[in-house]
Amino acid sequence: MARRRLGFWRRFAVSVVKPTMAGWTRRTWSGMEHLPASGGVIIVPNHLSHADPLVSAHYIYDAGRWPRYLGKASVFRVPLVGRILLKCQQIPVERGTVDAARSLETLVSAVRDGGAVVIYPEGTTTREPDLWPMRGKTGAARLALATGAPVIPVAMWGPEKIFDPRTKKLSFRPQIPVTVMAGPPVDLRRWAGATPSRAVLDEMTDAIMLRLRDMLAEIRGGTPPPLWSAQANRRADESTGQANPAPPAGDPA
Repeated sequence: MARRRLGFWRRFAVSVVKPTMAGWTRRTWSGMEHLPASGGVIIVPNHLSHADPLVSAHYIYDAGRWPRYLGKASVFRVPLVGRILLKCQQIPVERGTVDAARSLETLVSAVRDGGAVVIYPEGTTTREPDLWPMRGKTGAARLALATGAPVIPVAMWGPEKIFDPRTKKLSFRPQIPVTVMAGPPVDLRRWAGATPSRAVLDEMTDAIMLRLRDMLAEIRGGTPPPLWSAQANRRADESTGQANPAPPAGDPA
């Protein structure tokens, strides 16, 4: 990525984030060769912590791409903050049915313009007690169907030591170990050209999340559990007082 083509605000962001993360983290990067050097791509990391965007942005930038994240449109309306985010090519998205459709159009345009769009398919930091991935939301699958762009899974482990989502504690300890690994594109060919029905989107999303889960198991070690469902756990809590999530497609019952 040519530094001179970044423009002032993106160079400024790099000058702040990269040295900060270099001192804050001790990095183990792998799989960067799976991120295409150019062209539209959908990058799907697991979501452990509010520190994830800093870690994944550092990784994606070091891999030679400029990451474009989604952010609440209301943040982009804050004076100066919104201007900086837009200058850094971040993407405002709206909530709600009608606004969500408009946001999808924005994301499709970003991918077709050659952007590296980052979507956390879980939609929020994982609620799984041991920080394994949850079942995902369908945004990444919708975008993949609409664009045909490759979906690159990125497994991360370590950002939860910077900001622990369970204790809400931020650590300023230097050289916190973080591991980030990208994998080959998720094979979604069987759904190419399919109508984006709920069943199709759920199957595609499970395929993405299962890949992420298995990649994370390579980093963490051990046997990963079935994909965790916050909704299933809420229902179980309400009916029995115990959480018994149903396994997703692709997992043994």
